[in-house]
Amino acid sequence: MSPEYVRPYVKAQKNDERDAEAIAEAATRPTMRFVELKSEAQLEVQSLRRVRGRLVTERTALINQLRALLLERGITAPQGRRKLERLLPEILADDHNDLGSRLRRLIEDMRSEWPGLDERITAFDGELAERARADEATRQLVTIPGVGVLTAAALVAAVGNAGTFSRGRDLAAWLGLAPR
Repeated sequence: MSPEYVRPYVKAQKNDERDAEAIAEAATRPTMRFVELKSEAQLEVQSLRRVRGRLVTERTALINQLRALLLERGITAPQGRRKLERLLPEILADDHNDLGSRLRRLIEDMRSEWPGLDERITAFDGELAERARADEATRQLVTIPGVGVLTAAALVAAVGNAGTFSRGRDLAAWLGLAPR
């Protein structure tokens, strides 16, 4: 049950016992609406997306820190991870910049960490794409212009059976989309 439907049945100050009593009372009401439980597949996709998101955040933090270390020494790197990736060997090979030997080793260490993150993110992308090919709802969503595999998988994992919504407007409101 959604918490806002249980709230009117809580009699006094909130605690575990009163919450349980309110849930039991609300469940007996004939008009109560229940939330559909997520399937194991939905939970797995959501977990995959969360772990992938954490890895992307780690990679972004690593790249930003590399860029900041270089900027402290007066070396500016262009935006974009591929541009920085191509520029790093040139920077490390240049003996006339203000990078000390310890900082060069530190940057090299951070640079060696980067491909591992890329590989893990790519592996999760591949697994999500494979799951998307196996799921009919995800395949249909991918045919919509602007909707990719990651977005379609996220939507199917979050919503599940869209038939639980009486109209498209209810689904849009649940997603947080509002009309113009």
